[in-house]
Amino acid sequence: MQGRIARAIATIALLTFAAGTRAEVSEVRISHGYGVLYLPLMIMASEKLVEKHARAAGLGEVRAEYKVLDGGNVINDAMLSGALDIASIGVAGFLTLWAKAKDNPALEIRGLTGMSSSSIYLMTRNASVKSLRDFTDKDRIAVPGIKTSLPAVLLHMAAAKEFGDANYAKLDPITVALPHPEALIVMLSGKSEIDSHMASPPFSYIEDATPGLHRVFSTVDILGNITLDMTYSSRRFFEANPRLCAAFIAALDEANALIARDKKKAAEIYLAVSKQKSSLHEIVKILNDPNSKFSVVPDGTMKYADFMARVGTIKARPASWKDLFFPPIHQAAGS
Repeated sequence: MQGRIARAIATIALLTFAAGTRAEVSEVRISHGYGVLYLPLMIMASEKLVEKHARAAGLGEVRAEYKVLDGGNVINDAMLSGALDIASIGVAGFLTLWAKAKDNPALEIRGLTGMSSSSIYLMTRNASVKSLRDFTDKDRIAVPGIKTSLPAVLLHMAAAKEFGDANYAKLDPITVALPHPEALIVMLSGKSEIDSHMASPPFSYIEDATPGLHRVFSTVDILGNITLDMTYSSRRFFEANPRLCAAFIAALDEANALIARDKKKAAEIYLAVSKQKSSLHEIVKILNDPNSKFSVVPDGTMKYADFMARVGTIKARPASWKDLFFPPIHQAAGS
């Protein structure tokens, strides 16, 4: 069902902008982070899907360049500096920039699509920690970026449920900024003051299977299976390159269809592009997990927005999820 909806969205977008006559860019710079949640973009890079759909849209030869960036602050800085055209990011990091740039035509951003959802695990090697209430000032929790990265905000949301909204940032003093691959190494080695990690797939699965580490919670158990990572662009880029943005949406939808159709091939591409040292079996297992979902349809973005506006980490609250996204995706049953 979702695949059919997503294909319809891409078709509508292409038809909507097919009449555009302005010259569009011949190179597009796209970012993705670490881990399986970014698999659709890795497939797009491997299979040259943006190039394929750009040609189909009559844009000629377009070169897509993919950059690996992790952490909401880093990604947002790259977008604001003009080093990126399209970024993939956790919904929370996007909302931080959206709220700051709202109503400023020079800086305004909006989402292009949803992308992926799964469960993020809070893992620890501290045997005394069974819940958030057991953490002390001697513990350290690794997140990709303090305060604004997706895992950091998911930790805020979990803390708010446990301690109340007024104490959503209670664990901030013991969080440490560390990219997922480095956090995994630290967690497996046990030779650091960092004893806990808000881990995304596949790092979460590896840690969960490691003796001496245990799971404190899964975000799905607390928040449900909502979109974790999404894609966005600036209003300036979108308005100057509508057909290329439509081609990007179609390419992402095709990548999602490949994941659904051939998980073995998708896993092979992930290992080749990410160079992450997991087995093919391990990645296929993650893709077969019912919590692993890939769709251009945004799901649950207002849960983040409502929370972040309520606790004051963003000053502007969208009235609807459609306020956050460019029109082509409005056809979807998003939330």
